[in-house]
Amino acid sequence: MKKELLLFLLLIGSISYSQNWKTNFNEAKQEAIVQKKQILLVFSGSDWCAPCIKLDKSIWQSEEFKQYASEELILERADFPKKKQNELEPVVKKQNQELADKYNRDGIFPLVILMDSNGKVLGKTSYKSIMPAEYVDLLKSFVK
Repeated sequence: MKKELLLFLLLIGSISYSQNWKTNFNEAKQEAIVQKKQILLVFSGSDWCAPCIKLDKSIWQSEEFKQYASEELILERADFPKKKQNELEPVVKKQNQELADKYNRDGIFPLVILMDSNGKVLGKTSYKSIMPAEYVDLLKSFVK
């Protein structure tokens, strides 16, 4: 019985901090308005960009970031994979390219943009070799 209870609590804990990365920017904006949250837009090359992969493993998957994101952010990922098996649906590819044309003209990967619910950019950063709590503090510093 104790083992079952422990497994149940672990499952609930992992679900409560799971991330929900959006792939539709208009939906992300609407959700941000309703929930009164900022949008974190991340440009990523998930299958070829080493700093993108490091950012995912060291920051996005950390408990500190997951907690902060669940309380304060709507997460939107504009992914640009290169491998055929990771190819995105045409509508998502088109939207990601439109986001890049507007917010990432220089083609920086990864590019992390914090914005308000209307799409106004509050701050930009990229991969940094810092602790998750420091990265969260950096993101928080963009909100004035």
